[in-house]
Amino acid sequence: MGPFVTPNPDFYRIDTALVVPELDPRAWSLRVHGLVENEFTLTFDELLAAELVETYVTLTCVSNVVGGNLAGNAKWLGYPLRDVLARAKPTAGADMVLSTSIDGFSASTPLPVLQDSRDAVLAIGMNGEPLPLEHGFPVRMVVPGLYGFVSATKWVVDLEVTTFAAKEGYWTSRGWSCHGPIKTASRVEVPRALARVPAGRVGIGGTAWAQRRGIQRVEIQLDGGPWQPAVLAGEASIDTRRQWSYEWDGARAGTHTVRVRAYDGAGVLQDERQAPPEPDGSTGWHSITFTVV
Repeated sequence: MGPFVTPNPDFYRIDTALVVPELDPRAWSLRVHGLVENEFTLTFDELLAAELVETYVTLTCVSNVVGGNLAGNAKWLGYPLRDVLARAKPTAGADMVLSTSIDGFSASTPLPVLQDSRDAVLAIGMNGEPLPLEHGFPVRMVVPGLYGFVSATKWVVDLEVTTFAAKEGYWTSRGWSCHGPIKTASRVEVPRALARVPAGRVGIGGTAWAQRRGIQRVEIQLDGGPWQPAVLAGEASIDTRRQWSYEWDGARAGTHTVRVRAYDGAGVLQDERQAPPEPDGSTGWHSITFTVV
């Protein structure tokens, strides 16, 4: 099993730029404008002097396939975006914030998501360290509950309060969904697919996530048999993944299959139907095959 917190060097990356941008924080600024009463520019020094929050959030890429590894959990340090927008004072009719990176990438995030109680932040720190260059230094967006393509803009330099009718983000203009709420997902991480493990007691484990809803229950199925409850680790928050485990006693030699499914905090079972990532995230129950020797 991997750790609950993903080390910075192991955290997944999906970029549209071929070269990682290098910004001088002394020259960095964030323009906040559009359908607002108060346009302003935020400097890095002002950001450092603000009242920052630190929170665990699991990020997930919309292109993650069932059982894929494009999901990571980190402790983020940043300034709440709801405070940024409170200062800007969006006007009636605005329903989206278009965030733009220094490299031209843009994301369309629903305005209400950035104004509610979730810890959506302009992040400057990751796992107790300054934000790594490849993860958006000096400032990036972190928004719980939404896939990264509509929320997680790195090297962010511009926030435009606008409408979905007027503007599109980088990926939404290419046919992907414009809202992107994260779907309930679970995966088997141990044993690895096609692994060979000794007979007897076999440890099975993985993670499940349903940001903004949390994970209530995880079940596994061995070789097409009855579904059985897995043991859940503690929950840091409803915005983080949850680890699970199961001990299989008496595993006999041969090829075996394990399948996993999860229920969110409201008791809703994740979607069994197999669907590809495009346009709004994959669905399906993950399964792997391994051999007991």
